[in-house]
Amino acid sequence: FAMNAGMYDTGLGPVGLYVEDGHELKAANTANGPGNFHMKPNGVFYVAGDRAGVLETGRYLKAHPRAEFATQSGPMLVINNRIHPRISEDGPSQKIRNGVGVRPDGHTAVFAISEAPVSFGAFARLFRDALGCPNALFLDGSVSSLYAPSLGRQDLSRPLGPLVGAVVK
Repeated sequence: FAMNAGMYDTGLGPVGLYVEDGHELKAANTANGPGNFHMKPNGVFYVAGDRAGVLETGRYLKAHPRAEFATQSGPMLVINNRIHPRISEDGPSQKIRNGVGVRPDGHTAVFAISEAPVSFGAFARLFRDALGCPNALFLDGSVSSLYAPSLGRQDLSRPLGPLVGAVVK
């Protein structure tokens, strides 16, 4: 599968931290600003060896795992089993959304994309309550796309910024 994996600028480059093949291609962005990315706390999804994680950006920077892949986005949806404090139960913003969470074992990353517009609150509850992810990160909205041949889905129809994917090794 492949899925868009974080906010990007007009040149399609990542707005925040981006690590590929163990090389940091873009540094973490801790600035304040408008939009979802800057709705603090934002966070980082990363893969380091056989483990994956979702951490608030500040915690990621302190822990500094030796990530082979990492992408920063925002906001965090779920933080230690609690919905992000600025996400309302069911706010007015309804969009197709995609995100990632990691189960407590640290070995299972769960990617999700809505099939219809949903609120941040509903999307966050999906990760916490239905998917069992104590930490989850919003990856994108409006342009959320998924390529999953096994599901007969191919949404990738426009140029996008950072992507995440999984292939059989």
